[in-house]
Amino acid sequence: MGGRGSGRSRYRPLAEINVTPLVDVMLVLLIIFMVTAPLMTSGVPVDLPKANAQPLNTDSKPLTVSIKADGKIFMQDQEVSLEDLVPKLQAIAQNNPEQRIFVRGDKDLAYGRIMQVMGTITQGGFTKVALLADGSPAGPAPGPAAPPAGRPR
Repeated sequence: MGGRGSGRSRYRPLAEINVTPLVDVMLVLLIIFMVTAPLMTSGVPVDLPKANAQPLNTDSKPLTVSIKADGKIFMQDQEVSLEDLVPKLQAIAQNNPEQRIFVRGDKDLAYGRIMQVMGTITQGGFTKVALLADGSPAGPAPGPAAPPAGRPR
């Protein structure tokens, strides 16, 4: 009769799970998240001034108001007018005057514009308003480069 119809087949069902494709997919996802996570920061580019101050203790997520060099005001990532700023902050903070608000102003912006925005926020009833600065230490401005040494004449 031959070996075909009699006895067991030499191919049995495999009872093990092949984890190699799973590991490959997980590594690809890990790389994607590692690359995209630094890109998910504040969307408004502001050139902050340098300061030597210690960072504040953060116990709750603050609201961020940014002022660009051209004077435009942004709350989180959305542009707002000065008149609409306080009502929108009150709506987000649910009328909590203890909500922390950070004001980020471009270093080339006039000091008066920053104070105007901060004054408007404090007149709206918010008590915890702070200015943000870049955390790297401020140093003297670099001087002109020394000219290259030439040949003696």
